[in-house]
Amino acid sequence: MLARLRYAQEFHGDAGKAALLEALEPSSKKEFSEGLLPQSWCPFETFVDLNVKADRLFGKGDLTLCYHMGRFAADVNLTTLYRVFYKLGSPPFIISRAAKVWSVNYDSGRLVIDDIGPTERTLRIEGFSTPHRAHCLSVLGWAARSVELSGGVLGNAIEVSCRGRGEARCELFFRWS
Repeated sequence: MLARLRYAQEFHGDAGKAALLEALEPSSKKEFSEGLLPQSWCPFETFVDLNVKADRLFGKGDLTLCYHMGRFAADVNLTTLYRVFYKLGSPPFIISRAAKVWSVNYDSGRLVIDDIGPTERTLRIEGFSTPHRAHCLSVLGWAARSVELSGGVLGNAIEVSCRGRGEARCELFFRWS
């Protein structure tokens, strides 16, 4: 959550950050006005609201900015506390850890990782109670950047399907070398 505000600040200045906070729904504004901490638990709806409003303000309104903000969040959050894991780990190691820590960030669903080959993975978000494309694209951006941070060269990262678009499941694919 805070990485999205930092994104607005870094790329659009104080005015951009203020505009984003002003655009939020009242319930989302309340979360931020009460002093959100990095480890704070927030409603998923606030996460979606923040991403959708940022995409409308700074993107094209098609949610593709969510992918880039997911990448940015990986840079912000994973290069500090988890820096050692990324220096010593490989893309398969890092991606396998994502499934294990899902419940640290979400109180619904699970992340299932399918190994397609040595340098290809499919991520499926299963059983998530309130799917949204902003979330899927953010996860894809985070995973793609995680591959790069752990030494891989990203070849492809795509959203295969999303329940937020009315499809049967949320599935993401990426390949690296």
